[in-house]
Amino acid sequence: MTVETVETVETVETAEADETVETAETVGAPASGVGADPEEALVVADAVVPAAASVLALSDTSVPLPFTRTVFDGAGGRAAPVEKAEPERYGPFTRVQWAGAVVVGGAGLLFAAAMAVFAVRWLLSLEPLQEFLTTYPGEYHLPEGAPVGIPPWLGWQHFFNVFLMVLIIRSGLQVRGEKRPSVFWSPRTNPKRKISLNLWFHQSLDILWIVNGVIYVVLLFATGQWMKIVPTSWEVFPNAISAALQYVSLDWPTENGWVNYNALQQLAYFGTVFLAAPLAIITGVRMSGIWPKNAKTLNRIYPVEWARAVHFPVMLYFVVFIAIHVFLVLATGALRNLNHMYASLGSTDGTAYAENWIGFWLFVASLVVIAAAWVAARPLVLAPIARLFGKVSGR
Repeated sequence: MTVETVETVETVETAEADETVETAETVGAPASGVGADPEEALVVADAVVPAAASVLALSDTSVPLPFTRTVFDGAGGRAAPVEKAEPERYGPFTRVQWAGAVVVGGAGLLFAAAMAVFAVRWLLSLEPLQEFLTTYPGEYHLPEGAPVGIPPWLGWQHFFNVFLMVLIIRSGLQVRGEKRPSVFWSPRTNPKRKISLNLWFHQSLDILWIVNGVIYVVLLFATGQWMKIVPTSWEVFPNAISAALQYVSLDWPTENGWVNYNALQQLAYFGTVFLAAPLAIITGVRMSGIWPKNAKTLNRIYPVEWARAVHFPVMLYFVVFIAIHVFLVLATGALRNLNHMYASLGSTDGTAYAENWIGFWLFVASLVVIAAAWVAARPLVLAPIARLFGKVSGR
């Protein structure tokens, strides 16, 4: 080490020592304990200790600041994390998840439908399938004496059935989803037995629907119209397959519902009227108050759990059937089909009344009536009607 380096180090140390002494003198404390005045030392201590405490307080984050703070806790630091509210779920998914499922599922169904169309069109281009379509065009001849046309009573029955079915499905979903009913109904003969007003409305609609159905079936067989929806030949099955292939290929079968339905329509109508409807009635009665609760043997043979497991899927079948039925009515000649069912207008060749708008406007009027009933089906309107048959209460 050179002489200049030694001198530099000594100079730095001397400067630091001088600075320390000046600091001590500034606060009034002696550089050493020799010759210090006790009273003066106490004064100095009283001044130094609060200052040191303030420095320590500033360095301790758990002690509040001694002045009004201008910076507040944020998302980090010592601020407690704010838990986000759990999104409301509708069944197993949230609203966003349901939207995503609908988009993905819809895209998947469209892709599958497109593949099915291409596959069926390729199959129908083969000679064996072409011969099959020639042999079984999609419909077969009805028995001799089968009536032609759709009478007015059948059109009215059709409207009443749609009117009741829409309200039954709506009230049934309300009953299925309600947890704490706000309005109750009880019969006059048994005030202790209470059911929700929605359940009363649902069961009342069921009774009207059953009455309408019985009248429909009686008139169906009395007028011979049953031959149009009840299969009368085994040819119905290959013709139904033929009609299904034509629908999937988008080369839809030519039909004239005024005279005859295709085999697939016939099977669908038969299954709805004579299978799905009775199944809905049987399961509904089992879950209603009409069913005897004390019939142990009968309850063991027909448990209520079976009825609940079947009743809801049957309702879904009706929803799907109505959606497909309305779509095909509008897509296969809306004016002609609506004239058949709502105006009882048609012809054997299917060309007459094809441009007539009477059936369309009657259909629109029926939709207005159904929509008005949908809006009116609420406690404010239902309660006065329910009081005619029993007692309505809030509890």
